[in-house]
Amino acid sequence: MIISFKLTPQIEKLLRDSGQEPCQAVKEAALVELYRMEQITHRQLTEALGLERLEVDEVLKRHDVPIDMSVEEFRSELESLRKGQGR
Repeated sequence: MIISFKLTPQIEKLLRDSGQEPCQAVKEAALVELYRMEQITHRQLTEALGLERLEVDEVLKRHDVPIDMSVEEFRSELESLRKGQGR
């Protein structure tokens, strides 16, 4: 899905001056807010951002959002880690 809207030149400049690419910054903010409102899971956030789990944890930290995983998500992550270590 493609979403399009206009930013004022001042906001675009603010984002660029802070080292952020405006499209990515807005996408990240929207997805993090969905996670904060518990409408998407950590895994869905990871997939939507195209990042690794630990990278997403850093994104959440930057946005002051606590990491909240369900037991099922935690078990899945643990299993993935075990497979990665050959256990």
